[in-house]
Amino acid sequence: MSNKQTKTDVILIGAGIMSATLGTLLKELVPDWNISVFERLESAGEESSNEWNNAGTGHAALCELNYTTEKPDGSIDISKAIKINEQFQVSMQFWSYLVNRKLINKPEEFIKQLPHMSLVHGVQNVHFLKKRFKALSNNPLFHGMEYTEDPEKLMDWIPLIMEDRNVNEPIAATKIDSGTDVNFGDLTRKLFTHLESKNVNINFNHNVDGMKRTNDGSWELKVRNIATGRVERHTAKFVFIGGGGGSLHLLQKSGIPEGRGIGGFPVSGIFMVCNNPEIVEQHHAKVYGKAKVGAPPMSVPHLDTRFIDNKKSLLFGPFAGFSPKFLKTGSMFDLVTSVKPYNVLTMLAAGAKEMALTKYLIQQVMLSKEQRMEELREFIPNAKAEDWDLIVAGQRVQVIKDTDAGKGTLQFGTEVITAADGSIAALLGASPGASTAVSVMLELMEKCFPQHIDEWKPKIKEMVPSYGVSLLKKPDLIKEIHQTTAETLGFIEKKQGSPKIKTRILQEA
Repeated sequence: MSNKQTKTDVILIGAGIMSATLGTLLKELVPDWNISVFERLESAGEESSNEWNNAGTGHAALCELNYTTEKPDGSIDISKAIKINEQFQVSMQFWSYLVNRKLINKPEEFIKQLPHMSLVHGVQNVHFLKKRFKALSNNPLFHGMEYTEDPEKLMDWIPLIMEDRNVNEPIAATKIDSGTDVNFGDLTRKLFTHLESKNVNINFNHNVDGMKRTNDGSWELKVRNIATGRVERHTAKFVFIGGGGGSLHLLQKSGIPEGRGIGGFPVSGIFMVCNNPEIVEQHHAKVYGKAKVGAPPMSVPHLDTRFIDNKKSLLFGPFAGFSPKFLKTGSMFDLVTSVKPYNVLTMLAAGAKEMALTKYLIQQVMLSKEQRMEELREFIPNAKAEDWDLIVAGQRVQVIKDTDAGKGTLQFGTEVITAADGSIAALLGASPGASTAVSVMLELMEKCFPQHIDEWKPKIKEMVPSYGVSLLKKPDLIKEIHQTTAETLGFIEKKQGSPKIKTRILQEA
């Protein structure tokens, strides 16, 4: 690590995928800016970004049924699916740029192409999936999606799920081969290795204990070296709070009015991981089901092929757990200390409104392993308990705030809270989070650095050719992005003389 600095241009709190992405973008746009990073743990990507602490799904709304809802008239609303897909295409383009420039290497270590599937049972659910398929398959963003109700074809697609299955009710699935498995932990570490080579001042084992505004509008952070206990003061013109579940407390310490009235509720994830290599080899897809009635969106069950440390794994979940900690390595007092006079009514309102969620969490916490096995057997009928182990994944803090929908509304997405003057921003919330990191950080930069955006646009377009373009209106551009990113990231063999994305298409936008 480089020498400590007391004054800098940018401070990033937290060494996860969001800080890594923002730091990398800024270093490409303004290489001469000084950037410091403070992380309380011993290395990068150890909390929410760690490969064992998230599902590893490249969220592009290819298989996640909670991103498409049925309207009162029976039609399917795909607007959220389109937005998330376009955001993921932005990430794919940026990762490809980094690989092409040799700023990171070995993309096969952090991303692999893997079929994404949706699987449902019952007349009503099959009817929903068929309508969803028709709505998405006509959209160029979802080109290549297949649909079937044929058990024989399903046996070909997902033999582990169909073997010994008693098909006594309608069953249907969609499949799209362009899905991905993403090791966000590996990607985070690669990005921080790159940032370190660009003289970014990375400080592990450092905790931000407090922050305050200075007379010139900068931010002064009180930073404690956990190993030595030494307290340091670091000042920056801009601060990004990317501390995962810890971001809420840091936002509260900033004192900005935009952070008032916001609360958080922690939910931990538990997965079952297969310890039998023979079973692992029988499945090759991410298969998402439908959340049970009354269950929250983050409870959607899925059976996932994963690639971690270049080893194929098989995980099922998530099961919800509860801990008052906001981070896996956090404090048992995190939830209590997050309640302030200015957000207590919002928190109480959420508690009254979310009784179903509370009941669900209690039920989930009380599940025995055998009860969890019964849920797994809805996916793998002949699953045996001895072949599966339980692992505790990361903590997620769901944002609670007052919205048009009412006081104390629980949010199930990613929230960026920005000060009015753009001097500080915090990222809160969960899925689709990491998958949309590049798009979210670009939007953050537009809010926090509006005076620079015009001069940055040419470079941003070099990194993300579709920046500022509605992909939905450019099917030719979608096709080219899919082709070029697939080649660069190693999904398909690169064609001789394969062109880069056409500048003409971008100029027309």
